[in-house]
Amino acid sequence: MTPAPRFPVLLWLPAALAAAFFLLPLVGLCQRAPWSSLATRLASPAIRDALWLSLQCSAAATTLSLLFGLPLAAWLAAGSSRLRTAVRVLVTLPMVLPPVVGGVAMLLAYGRNGLIGSAAEPWLGFALPFTTPGVVLAETYVAMPFFVLAVEGGLRGLDPRYAEAAATLGAGPGRVFRTVTVPMLLPTLRSGLLLAWARALGEFGATITFAGNLAGATRTMPLAVYTALETDPDAAITLSLLMVGIAAAVLFPLRRHWLPSR
Repeated sequence: MTPAPRFPVLLWLPAALAAAFFLLPLVGLCQRAPWSSLATRLASPAIRDALWLSLQCSAAATTLSLLFGLPLAAWLAAGSSRLRTAVRVLVTLPMVLPPVVGGVAMLLAYGRNGLIGSAAEPWLGFALPFTTPGVVLAETYVAMPFFVLAVEGGLRGLDPRYAEAAATLGAGPGRVFRTVTVPMLLPTLRSGLLLAWARALGEFGATITFAGNLAGATRTMPLAVYTALETDPDAAITLSLLMVGIAAAVLFPLRRHWLPSR
């Protein structure tokens, strides 16, 4: 095993400052947390409702990311063309746009007077904005790109010889994808789904713009934090701690994909 290179002494200080930059906000959060009443606050109806709504909507957004994102990622990874490049740019756009801008764009597309919103409303029986399905749509818009790009990268990294061998034995493209490609891709699929779920769970800007901030209907945990800051800072801190814990629980299983094996 090749020994790891020694870390330059001159870089210790800036590295430590960078780590402290990320650590201090968590320390401040923990220092101001109402630990004595934390359990009571977590059991309050407002926090419980926001948590349940967030879990439901983020799970639905992750499911949609899988159902529609996997075929899209497979198509993007299947070749190289100007069309694929243009679609990849479209997929990546929600990752770099301010979420509020994404919410405004969704209103203009899927709103009551949007490009397809007016036609979709009679078919759905309701208008998407300011509803729970609207929350799911907003979260899917910002979360699916993380899944698609992760899976596309995983597909491009697979050894094509296994799929070629299966095709040589008579398996069609669909069977090769189901029985060879997907099993080999499972670690990447899990990582992509976790990333998409975490992004959906923490979504704020597109949600509040497209779905509003209605208690019990569209007020997810990030929106509940924003609302509580104005009236009950301790509740905002409690919700923030809860979200930090959930985020850490999501990131921990992904560590193997970031850290080299020893």
